[in-house]
Amino acid sequence: MEISESTENFVAPPPDDAIFNAALPTPNNPPWNGWTAFGVWFASIIFIIVLPNLFLTPYLFSKNLNTSDQSAVYEFLMTDPTAVILRLASVIPAHIFTLFIAWLVVTKFNTFSFRQTLGWGLDKFKIWHGIVLFILFYAIGLALIKVFGEVETEFDKLLKSSQAAVYLIAFFATFTAPLVEEVVYRGLLYSAFQRRFGVTLAVVLVTILFTVVHIPQYSSESIPDYATVIMLLLLSLTLTMIRVRTNNLLPCIIFHTIVNGIQSIFLILKLWLESAEPASGASGFFLYFFK
Repeated sequence: MEISESTENFVAPPPDDAIFNAALPTPNNPPWNGWTAFGVWFASIIFIIVLPNLFLTPYLFSKNLNTSDQSAVYEFLMTDPTAVILRLASVIPAHIFTLFIAWLVVTKFNTFSFRQTLGWGLDKFKIWHGIVLFILFYAIGLALIKVFGEVETEFDKLLKSSQAAVYLIAFFATFTAPLVEEVVYRGLLYSAFQRRFGVTLAVVLVTILFTVVHIPQYSSESIPDYATVIMLLLLSLTLTMIRVRTNNLLPCIIFHTIVNGIQSIFLILKLWLESAEPASGASGFFLYFFK
């Protein structure tokens, strides 16, 4: 029986699952572009700005405050325990809405796996790596305070407003902020930017965006707490480089959680010990869930 030349050269097509796997997105080849990622980032900022106003407006009217006196309104919002709690409570829907929009983009409306697309492996990253890095950051933070001194920021005022505020801040900083912020910055933004601009420029852009957004929270009368800002810059750079090194988002979330979680424990312990001053400056800079 003769076999034709066309039959001899025949190559069987790959199985359907091989074609499907080849088409799946990866953390460095995401199914979204830079404009889409920027849009999710912008939406997350809007949620943090708008939702507190929705929560606070009815309470402000009930207090008959003179809203034309901006300084009085600001002081009330920063010191009144109920106003602070309402402001903090708005973080819950802000994080939920941000994460939902991010999920739609990452999964392309439930077409792809959320975890696989962002990268859910550790790639040799260990928990002790995060703890060692935290100790290093804390030492650098203390050194920067010696150089620049401390500034009482908006964040410090929130911590001083009530015990409930401390507990809420510790909760959000540990259990929601690391996930939401890493999905937005090291997940959506970095993945799209590195494909469009290359790794170096993507690292610079994500690091700066993350830091700049948090500066107003760590300022007082437009004067930033320079020690905290520098530490935020270093932390953002470290988180982004972890993403570069591992090609996965999960290690970034773990390290972010370690940093915020340890600081949350410190805050609660100080509260229990009835310390005269809540954590401030570099000892509180890690808890920055307010975008």
